[in-house]
Parts: sequence; structure tokens; C-alpha cells
Amino acid sequence: MAVRHQLILRKPGVVWSLLEDDTRYGDWVVGTHKTGPGEGRWPELGSSIHYTVRLGPKEFQGHTTVRRIDRPGVLELEADNGPLGTARIAFDIRSWGDNTLVIVDEHPLRRPGGVLHNAALDAVLQIRHRTMLGRLARVVEDMPPDTDHP
Repeated sequence: MAVRHQLILRKPGVVWSLLEDDTRYGDWVVGTHKTGPGEGRWPELGSSIHYTVRLGPKEFQGHTTVRRIDRPGVLELEADNGPLGTARIAFDIRSWGDNTLVIVDEHPLRRPGGVLHNAALDAVLQIRHRTMLGRLARVVEDMPPDTDHP
């Protein structure tokens, strides 16, 4: 299981507003080449977004579905990478003084990713999360001040 955290120097409502914007996932999610709308109204329970992952000359299509949401603190997603399998990605958004502590917990669920899950895969996920959470922090901290919520 790969768990990582990031302190973001904005209020939780600002972080949450970015997580609710399905058009901005490509700005901070590592590995996605393109993102687009899927089913339902993001991020309502059962809604999804579609994405493309590019590995060299190959492209893989996938989608991410909201499996659990408890605004403004919890967003749990299931990313389906087709033949690679699915993964649970949980965001825990916590107030930390005037800032936000974001904790991401990701682990494979089904197909090869779930079967082959091991410490080496967790190490790769840690590297991915460090980059992803750093990007998330930069995008949120660069958002205009008027996006702050009380």
C-alpha cells in the first residue's frame, strides 16, 4: 500500500474545488496524457472521467470512477487501466491550521496490478505520488485568492 502526504498552503475548500474540476486533472495527475468527461456529473458517486496514458508510442485508454465521496474530506476513486487492472486511490483532505494536509492512499485492486502487487510496485507509486502531490500543491497554491472558502 502506498500512502503519502503533502501540506498545501491553502484552505481545504480550495483543494476540494480543484478535485471537483474534472477539466484540471491533467494539470496535476502524473501519467495522464489527456483527460475528458465520462459518465455522470463529476465527482458525484458513480461518475467518471476518461483519460489516455502514453507509454512511448503506445496509448492506453482508461477511466476513473468515484466510489466514495464525503465532502469536503474524502474522495475515493477506482482507476481502470484496462489490461493493467484497477487501483483504489483515496484522497483524505484535512484542515491543518490555515492550510491543508492531503493524504493519498493507493493500492491495486483487480487483474494483473492486484495479483502482482508487491513492495517494488509500492516504491514506484511513492515516486509517482511525490510528483503528483507536488503538482497538486503548486496548482492549488497558484489559484487566485478569491477561490478561498471560509
